[in-house]
Amino acid sequence: MTEWTGRTAVEIAAAVREERASAVDVTRQHLDRIARLDPGLSAFRHVRAEQALAEAAAVDQHVDRASLPLAGVPVAVKDNIAVAGEQSRIGSAATSPDRSSDDHVIVQRLRAAGAVVVGLTNVPELCLVPMADSVYGIARNPWDEGRTPGGSSGGSAAAVAAGLVPLAHGNDGFGSIRIPCACCGTVGIKPGRGVVPLAPSDPTWDNLIENGPIATTVRDAALGLAVMADEPGLAHLGEPGTLRIGVSVRSISPGFAIAAPYRRAALETGTLLEGLGHSVTRHTRRYPAWLGPASLSSWYASARESAAGLDRAELDRSTRRLTAVGGALAALHVDGSRARDRWRTDAAERFFGQIDVLLLPALSRPAARAERWGGYGGLRVTAVSTRTASLFGPWNIAGWPALAVPVGVGADAMPVAVQLAAKPGGERLLLELAAQIEAAKPWPRHAPRYLTEDDGDRDAAVAEEA
Repeated sequence: MTEWTGRTAVEIAAAVREERASAVDVTRQHLDRIARLDPGLSAFRHVRAEQALAEAAAVDQHVDRASLPLAGVPVAVKDNIAVAGEQSRIGSAATSPDRSSDDHVIVQRLRAAGAVVVGLTNVPELCLVPMADSVYGIARNPWDEGRTPGGSSGGSAAAVAAGLVPLAHGNDGFGSIRIPCACCGTVGIKPGRGVVPLAPSDPTWDNLIENGPIATTVRDAALGLAVMADEPGLAHLGEPGTLRIGVSVRSISPGFAIAAPYRRAALETGTLLEGLGHSVTRHTRRYPAWLGPASLSSWYASARESAAGLDRAELDRSTRRLTAVGGALAALHVDGSRARDRWRTDAAERFFGQIDVLLLPALSRPAARAERWGGYGGLRVTAVSTRTASLFGPWNIAGWPALAVPVGVGADAMPVAVQLAAKPGGERLLLELAAQIEAAKPWPRHAPRYLTEDDGDRDAAVAEEA
């Protein structure tokens, strides 16, 4: 029997559409791999084995199977959107144990495209921090199980990096797709505002949150975004043309220093893109002095919003502290709203200047340890969160698309990534530019210790060279 774990979503979908593979066989192989490997990773909070096989059988019997863009592709869904018949716990004992009666619009679109939902992935409580621990488990990074896969879409990124699924759903309020992708060596895009729909009941964190895909290749990420956005054309990438690219290695504000390996990765990627014919310059503009504090106060306000109506006694210690700070700032009318409006209205445009794409580091610091961060106080969690994620929030506040793409492996044997940001409508541009980086400097599609039978020469050779 042909082995399908480790294959890309594009490959799997083509094989199922052409009846070279059955969705049931593909799904069963991935479920077997999850059962074997996930106990050591805790990427999943819940695996839907029986239901997934039934869904796969329905794909095999679909009257229009040949037209399904994600035919038979096993996907993981982040545990903060609704999957019919399942709980959505959002990493918290304080959330409702009731089962969802309907699918979220994104899950509807994934299923309509032929995808098979194999499980719900672990997140930190209320998706507030860039780690992935909760009362339901401590998700671990496939590259180093002692480190976090990042957050809040950490379980999704870990599942993809370990070859448990080829494609996963994530969402991003302050970097929650891009952070775990940077930590786990996967590619993920936060689309601009309104490209992928939210459900009426979704939290928005004042229009900061967007849904998007996590994958091991740019083509898979493009296909995932095309389905989530209901824009089929996004799956078909061309050449981006000659772009004006600005490379920034500035921190967002004093106290948020960027570690040297991440600055170097951005500069080297700029040199790579210049060699590919783009116009690359150093972007030396400073972030506004008020943007860092505004991002932090916005984060605290989001914590307060997320915990509203929940039993505080059931919340983690760190969550209680973050929501208390958010409440205190709200009483003082310090929630970052004025600064957010200012950045959205014209300051982001002025900061960007006359460039097409901003290239900057992804992480500021290496992935934190995988441990029970929910048991710590707010100050410690705030310090780790802000040091890790300081460069992501501006593009959530602006509502502009941004993408994390791997560019190599560091001296610590962990992935290194950069972030690309563009103005509204620039999703295709970012994907096409990321595809150029992938072609010029391919990355290991899976963590070395989780190589699959199908990874073959490419991952092994890339990992050895790195």
